[in-house]
Amino acid sequence: MIGGRRTERPEPREEFVGGGRITAITDQAHDPERVSISLDGAFAFGLRREVAATEALAMGDELDPARVAALCGADEAAKATSAALAFLATRPRSEQEVRRRLLQKGFASGAIEATISRLYDWRYLDDADFARRWVEQRATYHPRGRRLLQHELHHKGIDRQTVEATIGAADLDEAAAALELARGKIRSYHGLEPAVARRRLGAFLARRGYNWDIVRQTLDAVTRQMPDDDGESAEQSQI
Repeated sequence: MIGGRRTERPEPREEFVGGGRITAITDQAHDPERVSISLDGAFAFGLRREVAATEALAMGDELDPARVAALCGADEAAKATSAALAFLATRPRSEQEVRRRLLQKGFASGAIEATISRLYDWRYLDDADFARRWVEQRATYHPRGRRLLQHELHHKGIDRQTVEATIGAADLDEAAAALELARGKIRSYHGLEPAVARRRLGAFLARRGYNWDIVRQTLDAVTRQMPDDDGESAEQSQI
């Protein structure tokens, strides 16, 4: 929600293909942000108030079918832009996420392209910045390995070159992050045989995107401290 506005689906519209002279521009009772346009004494189509103002529509203007089609296209693009801004209000999004959202809401390709162009102009979209923020947020709150980060960013529609550059520039200490995760997770395996706990912990770290070398060294570091059936850790039993 932006400024208290609700995002809405595009209204089903019967295509108005004719033209005529504007004989009335009236507020719509059910939506104060829209106006009704009447041509030659009859309702023709509705527009967002901002579109009517931008296009400087006035009583007596003569509209041909091409101009009417362009106005209706501008109206849908304005709706798509409003929906995109509402979607972006909760957190930054990639271009592909915005495109998917607008497609799900039924907007036409022309309206989507116009919206994407506006969002870039207004700097609401920036895939490189999105990728950087995503990696920083994950590293701070939900640590994971490079492999999973790459998968997540590709899924968000970020191109391979941007993904590689972003992750390459990030200050990621995978070994330290994996070890911290493992020390927290190992507590949930209390009572399991060491071999079972080790296997489960290894699978957990692999799902978090860590490569085998990181997983192996983490398992070696953590399982040396795990108590055996006698209550001693592996390190203590070797003394």
